[in-house]
Amino acid sequence: MSQADLLDQDPVFQLKGSMLAITVMELAHNDLERLDRQLTAKVAQAPNFFQNTPLVLALDKLPLGEGALELPALMDVCRRHGLRTLAVRASREEDIAAANALDLPVLPPSGAREKPLDPLEGAPRKPEKPEKPAEPEFRPSKVITTPIRGGQQVYAQGGDLIVLAPVSAGAELLADGNIHVYAPMRGRALAGIKGNAQARIFCQQLAAELVSVAGQYKVAEDLRRDPLWGRAVQVSLSGDVLNITRL
Repeated sequence: MSQADLLDQDPVFQLKGSMLAITVMELAHNDLERLDRQLTAKVAQAPNFFQNTPLVLALDKLPLGEGALELPALMDVCRRHGLRTLAVRASREEDIAAANALDLPVLPPSGAREKPLDPLEGAPRKPEKPEKPAEPEFRPSKVITTPIRGGQQVYAQGGDLIVLAPVSAGAELLADGNIHVYAPMRGRALAGIKGNAQARIFCQQLAAELVSVAGQYKVAEDLRRDPLWGRAVQVSLSGDVLNITRL
C-alpha cells in the first residue's frame, strides 16, 4: 500500500456528541416591530449576553390568525441584536417550507417544559446602594454619687464618667469618653482609654496621682509643679501634649 493510500485512510473528522448552550426564542406573536423594541430593551440590560448568541427560533407556539411569518425579516431582526439563527422549530407547513428555502435545519415541536432564560442571571449586577451605617450604640453617662475609696476601680464603657463625690488616693477612674469629678480628685483618672483624643478630664480640685487622655499622661510629681495644682481644672490633649487649664 502506497503512502498516498495510507494518508487517504487517515480520518479527517470525528463525530462527537456535545451539550452546547443554545438559546431558544419562543415567539408568542407575529409582530416584528414590537419584537425589535423589546429586544433593544433586553440588549440594554445585558449587552454581553447578546453577542453572537446561537439561537433556535421556536415558531410552533405562534397563534393562528396573525398572518404569514416573514422568516428572513425575523432573522434579520435577531441578527441586528447579536442573535445568530442556527435552526427553526416549527410545525406549520409554511414555516417549514420557509426554513427549507433558507437551508435552515427544522426541529420538531418540543413537548418539554423549558425554563425561561434570564439574560441577567449570572451577569455582574450594578452594585446595590450600600446600607446606611448603623448608628453607634448610645451609652448613657455613668454617674457615681458615693465616694470612691482607695483600691476601687470604676469604668464607664462607651461613654462619660461623672463622679459627684470625692475620689480617694489609690482609686482609679476609667472612661472611654470624658471624666467629670465634682469634688476633690485624688487617685488616677484615665479618659479616652480606647484612643479618643477628644476626651477630657474635668475636676473641681486637682490632687491626682496620675491623669491620662488617650494614653498620654502626667504623674503626681509633674502635676504638683503645675500652678493649677489643687484648683478646678480641665485636662485635654493637643497632639502628644497634655494641657491643664483653669475651669
